Amino acid sequence: MCGIVGYIGNKKAYPILIKGLSRLEYRGYDSAGIALLQANDIVNVFKKEGKVIDLTEFIGNANTEGTVGIGHTRWATHGEPNNVNAHPHTSGDGTLTLVHNGIIENYDVLKKELIKRGHTFKSETDTEVLVHLIEEIKKNSGVSLVEAIRIALNEVHGAYAIVVISAEEPNKIIAAKKSSPLVIGMGEDEYYLASDATPIIEYTKNVVYLEDEQIAIIDRNNGLRIISISNTEVSPYVQELEMQLEELEKGGFEHFMLKEIYEQPRAIHDSFRGRLNAKEGWVSLGGIKAYEDKIAKANRIIIIACGTSWHAGLVAEYYFEDLARIPVEVEYASEFRYRNPIIHKDDVVIAISQSGETADTLAALEMAKAQGAILLGIVNVVGSTISRVTDAGSYTHAGPEIGVASTKAFTTQLTVLAMMALAIGKKRGTITDEKFQLLLDEMEALPAKIEQLLKNADYIETVSAKYKDAQNALYLGRGSSFPIALEGALKLKEISYIHAEGYPAAEMKHGPIALIDENMPVFVIATHGDNYEKLVSNIQEVKARKGKIIAIVTEGDTNVKELADYVIEIPDAHEFVVPILATIPLQLISYYIAVMRGCNVDQPRNLAKSVTVE
Repeated sequence: MCGIVGYIGNKKAYPILIKGLSRLEYRGYDSAGIALLQANDIVNVFKKEGKVIDLTEFIGNANTEGTVGIGHTRWATHGEPNNVNAHPHTSGDGTLTLVHNGIIENYDVLKKELIKRGHTFKSETDTEVLVHLIEEIKKNSGVSLVEAIRIALNEVHGAYAIVVISAEEPNKIIAAKKSSPLVIGMGEDEYYLASDATPIIEYTKNVVYLEDEQIAIIDRNNGLRIISISNTEVSPYVQELEMQLEELEKGGFEHFMLKEIYEQPRAIHDSFRGRLNAKEGWVSLGGIKAYEDKIAKANRIIIIACGTSWHAGLVAEYYFEDLARIPVEVEYASEFRYRNPIIHKDDVVIAISQSGETADTLAALEMAKAQGAILLGIVNVVGSTISRVTDAGSYTHAGPEIGVASTKAFTTQLTVLAMMALAIGKKRGTITDEKFQLLLDEMEALPAKIEQLLKNADYIETVSAKYKDAQNALYLGRGSSFPIALEGALKLKEISYIHAEGYPAAEMKHGPIALIDENMPVFVIATHGDNYEKLVSNIQEVKARKGKIIAIVTEGDTNVKELADYVIEIPDAHEFVVPILATIPLQLISYYIAVMRGCNVDQPRNLAKSVTVE
């Protein structure tokens, strides 16, 4: 959540900061601001409630000179969204300016103490408390700015990624992190800072990811130095970014979400490329190879995730229990971390996260690690925190996902989880050779089948138009398609703001059936499989109560077509891959309805792409 950018070098900082903030808009925010270190060691701060475009209009023709600067997009936690609470924040004497992602949990205690010492605060934020604390330590202790920051960070509790500039040290930028991501890009005699790599890739591919409780001192003349908050030197580890700049552009599509829906054939192919070969009859995930024996002998698998990734975990429960015959529990990370869960050393904990930075999932991992479990990560962002704290794992290779509502990240998570279940099932001998080969063939055919499905987008748009004014919607599925009903409902809620609920179709009679009338659209995943006849019965129950039925069916189906108001066909496929295929039309329905309702599809209100605070 929130976004940080920073620059120090020989170029004009302002355009780099503004472009960087624009690249970070997908993270979700409600205000934006920048600070520029200018001539005569003056720091000029501009900040504005609203979008980055509102900030640039506010700045207008003001002086934006300077080759050192920091910027921020804020998602409100402490204090409402307004100009005063927007970042950057300055110290009482005006010499220090700071941007911050995260939450300082003990800010109230610190603030009361600082007020006693004569500090006056302008905002309601925890961030302003931190910059005043650094100022207080620097003045009273007579230490350097770096040392004051180090001491301050030892006094605060919570999560932070901070970047600080000082009017008294115009050739430096100082940054630090704990439980909130921060990356440093290294150019020719210049440095870029950001919450993730998207603002940096345009300028350099060489980056350093700060680890928790590390402080980076970037000096225009002396380069990069890293220390820990316990004051030990750390050698920077430089990595090369894999993403391409064109992946961050819309490529002719109206919205990033639509582009990312259409990228799914390529993304899924990239997810299994080099990992699965149906012709040769094998599947192998290099990231977990060294742990396959331990996974195969696991007492149980615990999957922890949030939001859409949790839905991927629910599908994975069917995959692992069916193919590998290992018991699976799927947990909301936000609940799991605050329970007193029973975790054994022979348990495998799988964390699923697009960003690899989800705060609740990271906290749940730390809990599981302390109890000796094997930790695996399924993430999209290379170098992310979850990928570094887990024992092993697999990247999804979806490429950057800019739209807040997850699309290709979800289907590639399902792809990787399916391959993992196949590999472990094969290892355990719990899947026949015939079924193993059949499912390899089905996986390999997925990209072509999704391409075929996307050719029906115009028809799906026509169907969507019928329900753009709905107030509520119900999504039904059975078996491994039940989590897809949950995901379809979540997508509609996220971007169109229509209330929607996903349910197991058989549970409809236990409450939701009371809601059904002639105004209620009911989306049903009714593809061929073991539950098909039961689903037809559920559809008849809806029809008897005048509900409007939109059914996702297997190509050529005639039974459901007679009952439903509209049917959307997906290519004939094994039940194993239906969750992936059935997701595509539900994504398109949500997208088209949201566009027709005039919603901000890529940046829905109140939401952030990466939830890095509680």
